[in-house]
Amino acid sequence: MSDLTAENIAEVLKNDRMVKVAGVDVDGMLRGKLMKKTKFLSIVSEGFGFCSVIFGWDQHDQTYYRELTISNKENGYRDLLAIPDLSSFRRIPWENNVPFFLVSFLDPDTREPICACPRGLLKNAAAKAEAAGYRAMAGAEYEFYQFRAPGDHPSPERTASHTAVFLQNNAVDSLPPLTEGMFGYSITRPLHNQDYYYGIFDACERFRCDIEGWHTESGPGVYEAALQFGEAKGMADKAGLFKYVVKAYGIKHGITPCFMAKPRQGLPGNSGHMHMSLVTADGKNAFVRDTPDLNPPYPDVAHLSDLGRHFLAGLLVGLPDIMPLFAPTINSYKRLVENFWAPVTVSWGLEHRAASIRIIAPPTASAKATRFEVRVPGADANPHFVLAAILALGWRGVEKKLEIPTPPLSKGEDMGGASDRGVRLAKSLKEATATFMRPDSVAREVFGDAFVEHFGGTREHEVRLWEEAVTDWEVRRYIETV
Repeated sequence: MSDLTAENIAEVLKNDRMVKVAGVDVDGMLRGKLMKKTKFLSIVSEGFGFCSVIFGWDQHDQTYYRELTISNKENGYRDLLAIPDLSSFRRIPWENNVPFFLVSFLDPDTREPICACPRGLLKNAAAKAEAAGYRAMAGAEYEFYQFRAPGDHPSPERTASHTAVFLQNNAVDSLPPLTEGMFGYSITRPLHNQDYYYGIFDACERFRCDIEGWHTESGPGVYEAALQFGEAKGMADKAGLFKYVVKAYGIKHGITPCFMAKPRQGLPGNSGHMHMSLVTADGKNAFVRDTPDLNPPYPDVAHLSDLGRHFLAGLLVGLPDIMPLFAPTINSYKRLVENFWAPVTVSWGLEHRAASIRIIAPPTASAKATRFEVRVPGADANPHFVLAAILALGWRGVEKKLEIPTPPLSKGEDMGGASDRGVRLAKSLKEATATFMRPDSVAREVFGDAFVEHFGGTREHEVRLWEEAVTDWEVRRYIETV
């Protein structure tokens, strides 16, 4: 509801008793609370204190091994200023239509977005293109596995929490998938879980994160959703809220949705592809040429405008330096391996689904649909950070008039093959984080040192936990033989 204001909000909420608010942390998780309506109305304009510890701990509420600047002992884990975004107003249909608002996190002293606020980072990344008269448009696609909460539980509360307990004493492979076998684009498989499948579609429509396409993907219990194309900042919110819908409906149906990048060895991973275009003030696609270039540097860009080519160049040049934003977990890099439909190099091509960046443009698409599909991110990535990185890198290419650094990937050629001249992307989170944090990283140029130090520090924490972990694989392999 875009016309909601501090002046009319009391009237809009006149029949409500409570309001739910939530903000986004660096891992893309929603952190929030339920408020009495009178409390909410009192903080609509000035905001309220929200404990900064959500930027001082990881996704399991373990404080980072190295304290970072936003939340630490020295500042007393002080409160941040949380400002409700009235344009984010929704009602939660599966929670008795309770009102819901997203918040952004500001520094209480400067009232500027804290460096690691995902919504603030995306807002700042979009600002340069907006100042030049463009609007960023985006679309998101998510694949995810689904597992049945194991055990005999008559209660509907067969939740992800029970799944986590089950995994403390059982092998991961013993989790039963929602459906068995491989059956992508099946129109009959969803009937096995019809209420869940249609419930998610309907709830997303009512919760303003509409699904444009919704189908089974190849893999046991795997679905894929394409969210309805829209303005980039709103799309990031919708992508995060889509996960909220799916997880909420999973709780109600005894199903655990899994957005890990690679839940199962030997099977395809979960992608989180993002589509991006820029449009002018009058709605014209800024990436397409009015007439094809008869002498393009590569045939694949014959229909791309100069701005589109520079934007593409910016993405390609900066991609290796921002990999932790696209692949933020240890598990992310199990997806980014050769021969599994996932990109592994700095590569691109017209309608090339094996490349890191797929150009969608004439003659295979309409001019108004011209866009870039960035295929590196997994379903585990924070959508605000992904879109912020795409915008920041692309606009850097426009500002610097960068040239495309490598030829397009040949048709029929897999990434990493003999004709792929693109740089190999990081093979681990440790490698990616070191590149991200190095002194001359493009990430520092486009996002600033404060963000790079904070987010890089959170990834170093993740790497350290992994390096200290003893896995089942190690014990099974070495317990007897060494």
